[in-house]
Amino acid sequence: MMTGTIQNRESFLNTIASSLGRDRHPGKIERPVWKFQPQKDVLKGATPDQLVEVLKTQCLRIHTSVVVTDQTGLAETLAETVANYGGGPVVTWKDNRFSEWGLDPLFHNEWPEQDIEYYEWDHTKGRENIRQAEKANIGITISEITLAESGTVVLFSDQDKGRTVSFLPKSLIALVPKSSLVPRMTQAAQKMRQMHLEGKQVASCVNFITGPSNSADIELNLVVGVHGPVKATYIIIDDL
Repeated sequence: MMTGTIQNRESFLNTIASSLGRDRHPGKIERPVWKFQPQKDVLKGATPDQLVEVLKTQCLRIHTSVVVTDQTGLAETLAETVANYGGGPVVTWKDNRFSEWGLDPLFHNEWPEQDIEYYEWDHTKGRENIRQAEKANIGITISEITLAESGTVVLFSDQDKGRTVSFLPKSLIALVPKSSLVPRMTQAAQKMRQMHLEGKQVASCVNFITGPSNSADIELNLVVGVHGPVKATYIIIDDL
């Protein structure tokens, strides 16, 4: 990451304070400790299995299919889900976890033998990645944090994980490690802040995706699949 310099910061901040009719606040501002924090009580103490059930129930409301499997059955489950969506072309991130979960034979051997076109994101190819995502029938991503309450997958973008993989293809398949489940947005924000405090790289683009695209702008009538993705499936992987 590039390190820059700040010019005329003090005079700039003094001008703002003066315009607000007050003096500059000296020193460090302490984060307030609120007496009531109800956001932390939602699903407090829920077990991973209970969070899975909450997620499954919510996905019924957001028109999202859910499949539960383990690492042994993941390749078969993923192949079946792709087939149910009509096959390829398929586009995925470049992510070592696919190999760790035993998906390389499916991606690089089985699908090519079945004439299912497969493309892995390659940042060196520039806009070719977007072209491949545009023509893809299915995009496959991995949820970094999963919000059980709202049925939301959280995706961290980087040079190997283009955000177009999740919204340009017709359908989305999100692989959801059971260990990624948290109650709600509160815990996701806490996790990302902790990453920052520990000096870890936080993605410059964080996408919160709640099922397929939808809109209720016209007289509050819900329309699902207004753009990509039109359909979505979460495959929960029991990794605990």
